[in-house]
Amino acid sequence: MDESNAALMPLVVARAAPLARGIQALELHAADDSELPAFTPGAHVTVQTPSGVLRKYSLCNDCDERNRYVIAVKRETSGRGGSTSLVDGCAEGTIVPCSEPRNDFVLAPKARGFLFVAGGIGITPIMAMLRHLAKAGTRPFTLHYLTRSAEETAFAEDLRAPPFAGHVVLHHDGGDPALAFDLWPLFERPQPVHVYACGPRPMLQAIRDMSGHWPLSAIHIESFADAATLAVADDHPFRVRLARSGAAIDVGADQSILDAMRAHGLDVPSSCESGTCGTCRTRLLEGVADHRDLVLSDAEQADSIMVCVSRARTPELVLDA
Repeated sequence: MDESNAALMPLVVARAAPLARGIQALELHAADDSELPAFTPGAHVTVQTPSGVLRKYSLCNDCDERNRYVIAVKRETSGRGGSTSLVDGCAEGTIVPCSEPRNDFVLAPKARGFLFVAGGIGITPIMAMLRHLAKAGTRPFTLHYLTRSAEETAFAEDLRAPPFAGHVVLHHDGGDPALAFDLWPLFERPQPVHVYACGPRPMLQAIRDMSGHWPLSAIHIESFADAATLAVADDHPFRVRLARSGAAIDVGADQSILDAMRAHGLDVPSSCESGTCGTCRTRLLEGVADHRDLVLSDAEQADSIMVCVSRARTPELVLDA
């Protein structure tokens, strides 16, 4: 089910405070102070911003807390306005409609240990994981947290203090590619751990490339990009033909295949809508796809497409739908 169509709860902003430069923490409570639906580490909620658009944000507080959800919002001035609306329009007392939590980035229950890599605001789902693991104290973990500067590093004080101190490596590159963190030593030799990575797509793609000799089941990736973030200047309209129904759907230059199919009245399963979870995988019968996901292998790209983010290199794609 597309969670954007699910009922939203009216939550109230109990606290709004800066976490780091350009990043705002919002603490959300039930309007009647009742318990909130439970969540597990790595979960996210869909929030309706004051501007009316729906955006997904990871929960970064302790999952044992039932009185609040805490999200961290990076104010993206170059985005579509969702984050700007939340940061600028949500003072204490503001009502924010919010979905129940959903988790597509689940901690592996049988993993013996964990290697976390976070880039920028990608720290948010990982913070809930770290809190859970530190409280349990039964499985080792290490975090490599990569940001541009100390001032832009969310949760820095928490991560430098117990119980996280000694488990965390912070790296700031100042935006200089020459000073970027070298990921290869982390992945050169497979380890008996599960990897959880969240951050910008170039970082995630590098991890995908470097971990090809690891067990596929041990690599877990979540991107905070959406279809609009992945748009490029030369995106062009194309047509999708549905083999089963014979319907022809025009996909605009600024529209995803998923959105175009929904506008045509089709109920298409989806979740992350950033090309990382695989929920919207669809069989590709004809045409050449412009693959922008982080899920499909080279072999799988020949006959599958993630309709939430990928596009077409040919005037038409034929899908098994």
